[in-house]
Amino acid sequence: MSSTPTPDIPGPSTSGQVRTLAVRINDGLRAQLDVLAQLNDVSTTEVIRQAIEDWIDKSKRDPKVLKAADAVKAEIEREAQTRRDAIAAIFAGDGSTGGKASTKPAAAPKRT
Repeated sequence: MSSTPTPDIPGPSTSGQVRTLAVRINDGLRAQLDVLAQLNDVSTTEVIRQAIEDWIDKSKRDPKVLKAADAVKAEIEREAQTRRDAIAAIFAGDGSTGGKASTKPAAAPKRT
């Protein structure tokens, strides 16, 4: 399957930018799709779009998917914290931390 990139992710009922999606299916499945779409007086594109929306709605309620989503969110937060810590370590004490005080003690003045 291939798709054309877009900057946003519209929901099923959102009238956002429309993207093309190529789906490879065998001839027998395509023939059934075409006949059933015609019998239901809808386009094959509409049948496919509705099937995808239904699958997404079902997946959003699936406990296994919800658990996996929580794990992904936790990993994203761990990675983000690691990056925040790295930035803090890089810029600690050089005055470019956006107002944070230096953690290094001030050097004593030199005596001449």
